[in-house]
Amino acid sequence: MINSVRNTVLAIINKNNYGYISPADFNLFAKQAQLDLFDEYFANYNQQINEENARVSGTGYADIKKSYEEVIDTFSVTATLTQSSGNIYTLPSDYYIINKVLCSSGVTFKGQAERVSQSKITLLNNSLLTAPSVNFPAYTQQANLITIFPSTFNGANDIEAQYIRYPLDPKWTFSVISTGDPIFDQSQADYQDFELPRDDANNLVAKILQYAGIEIREGDVFKFGQLEEQMQDQKQ
Repeated sequence: MINSVRNTVLAIINKNNYGYISPADFNLFAKQAQLDLFDEYFANYNQQINEENARVSGTGYADIKKSYEEVIDTFSVTATLTQSSGNIYTLPSDYYIINKVLCSSGVTFKGQAERVSQSKITLLNNSLLTAPSVNFPAYTQQANLITIFPSTFNGANDIEAQYIRYPLDPKWTFSVISTGDPIFDQSQADYQDFELPRDDANNLVAKILQYAGIEIREGDVFKFGQLEEQMQDQKQ
């Protein structure tokens, strides 16, 4: 999909001789465009939940919320967390949202840890009734580290996380032909296509055109990208 998107972007820009986008610049714009659309999935998903609660959403093939769920679930990962020290574990570098933290003792699953704030954990630990236990663990987060309570969870393989990861950075790779022009070459080791559905191709083109318009200082390109994005939004 990435080559098709790039060809479309270049065709629109070259139509009126607005300029040229280098492969490096295209890859930067492509990365940001994909992140923009990735973020929008969660906002749109929340909107669909509100519409469902208000009983104004569809069902079956018209169930847009289900479509968003399916796309988001393609980025779902379950991984054992790396132990930093004791009961402190490091979150994956590619996580976007942590959905679940699962605690085990050896090979025995004990429970799903509840996330609590740093201010609340002290009160919980000092209470006989609410203190985290082996069967009802809790965790706090600070930057990319989580601390599990009780501290008896301190094994190298005790903690797993189910999370939504960021999409991989797209990269249009190429070889240089005799004329000096780059030609698409997906056999390169660092090639990476977009990870969004093909339905988002038009949205990606619109987003990239906006970034390209700013880069080459062409307001018409930016406005064209905005108009395309608005038209795609109206279809949803």
